[in-house]
Amino acid sequence: MKRSPKPQSFSRRTLLQFGVGFVGTGSLTAWLGTGALARTIERRSSGTMPDQMPDQMLDQRVASASGSPHPQSSLTPDEALAELMAGNQRFVARKRVNPHQDTARITEVAAGQAPFAAILSCADSRVVPEIAFDQGIGDLFVVRVAGNLAMIEDIASEEYAVGVLGAPLVMVLGHERCGAVDAAVNGGELPGVIESLVVAIQPAVQASEGEPGDRLISNPVNCP
Repeated sequence: MKRSPKPQSFSRRTLLQFGVGFVGTGSLTAWLGTGALARTIERRSSGTMPDQMPDQMLDQRVASASGSPHPQSSLTPDEALAELMAGNQRFVARKRVNPHQDTARITEVAAGQAPFAAILSCADSRVVPEIAFDQGIGDLFVVRVAGNLAMIEDIASEEYAVGVLGAPLVMVLGHERCGAVDAAVNGGELPGVIESLVVAIQPAVQASEGEPGDRLISNPVNCP
């Protein structure tokens, strides 16, 4: 069985130094916002030495791939979080307004995207960020993977949202009764390569041993 790469340490302060807010129900074990990870990967894959591909040149190549040169949300991290929470309140109250879901919005974002939040979410079919936060097309840059794990590809995707598209906020969105977490907590036989998810989640399970409460059902928290 192939084991998942060991998570990197992540500093919330490091991320905030680059103007990006971070909130979530878990920890995003990554270094986002600086572009360092993306640069390292491209250099290794192309065999190009650092002095042959300056950072500015790579930034231009990545920006061109985005479809719009360095688009930027006009919201601050706090404003972006407030927008998410307001949308979630509408969802809870069953008063969704379903913004940015018409043909005009499709035309608007065809030329480029500037999502105001990047979200790492579980792939669970019952947890859909655009619905839970009452947002529309082009508003959120969502990466979904079972257990909301931060593997290297997921980290790279979120770094793209922050470093290239200018998203001011990163949120890690967990949920209750997650099947991947359940498997990591309770064990059992799993088909195919599903066990790789369990291997990646087990460190968190081990760290929570002896803590009060149900690890599959979160306690209510007050959101700002």
